[in-house]
Amino acid sequence: MTSRSDAPATPRMRGGTIGVIAFIMLLHGLGWGVLILLVIPAGIPLGGASANGSGALVTLGVGLTAYALGARHAFDADHIAAIDNTTRRLAERGRSANTVGFWFSLGHSTVVVVLCILLTLGIAAIGSSLADESSALRTWTGVIGPVVSSLFLIVIAAVNVATLRRRHGHLGGPVLRLLGPFEAAVDRPSRMYAVGLLFGLGFDTATEIGLLTLAGAATLGTVPWWATLTLPVLFAAGMSACDTTQGAVMRRAYGWQTGGRRSGAIYALAMTGLSVIAAVLIATVQLAGVLVENVALAGPLEWLASVGIDGLGFVLTGILLATWGVVLVTARRGFTQVK
Repeated sequence: MTSRSDAPATPRMRGGTIGVIAFIMLLHGLGWGVLILLVIPAGIPLGGASANGSGALVTLGVGLTAYALGARHAFDADHIAAIDNTTRRLAERGRSANTVGFWFSLGHSTVVVVLCILLTLGIAAIGSSLADESSALRTWTGVIGPVVSSLFLIVIAAVNVATLRRRHGHLGGPVLRLLGPFEAAVDRPSRMYAVGLLFGLGFDTATEIGLLTLAGAATLGTVPWWATLTLPVLFAAGMSACDTTQGAVMRRAYGWQTGGRRSGAIYALAMTGLSVIAAVLIATVQLAGVLVENVALAGPLEWLASVGIDGLGFVLTGILLATWGVVLVTARRGFTQVK
């Protein structure tokens, strides 16, 4: 029996996925094409490179760094948890979910691109605020981004729990009914653009503007604006490729048929539990960090804030893949034995 999450893709859903792939290819072609075919041959010194024999290699290295920053940012734990939980919720409702990661990364990249544009236009206040750890910009981004991402993760985790309860005949109470407007607000992949935009307000994204430090000469007007903007384009290309792949893999995993009502229930419970635990854990650590740093709270919160989640994204990706594989093999083996 095919569940709603296994429903065949409609022509519109397939068309949307093809459009997303084409856009990501366009970003790669535009970023690498301009860098390799125009910037390097013209001897434009990105990253402070001198216009000599080594300038081309330095400029190429700056482009690779920008791309790597985007790809690395895609494996931040909050990215993975947000994409995973949203994909699971949409897949459960039989909605298109293959492009959740793409729209999230597109919103996130928008913040980077806008800040890069402001810097290349020579708005010195932006550059000095990014460099000053005590500036109002860094203070507010250090609060807004983590708080917004943490609240989203907690709410989406609660929605997934509510979905699982409804699936087993529990209607839920008033708290779960309050989640209705949120479900309506993020009821399709494209709505994740706004979520990614809000996540991008955190200073972790502003830190990626360090790629413009590599091209610091651009803010002094010695590098054409179009050459410098290849860097945020490459950043967006790297992040969108990785985030989109993550979302597509998650959608595929949540669409696997496990056969049999009991094994299907175990599969759903395991996947939901893992997603919810990861989201709540990441949100708790982030909120603890904000409280300790800005309100000077100590005690257990200080210990929580010290928990490093920088590399947790890679660990979480590995755990998700391993769990999907174990649950799928176990469920299908049990179904085969029953038959």
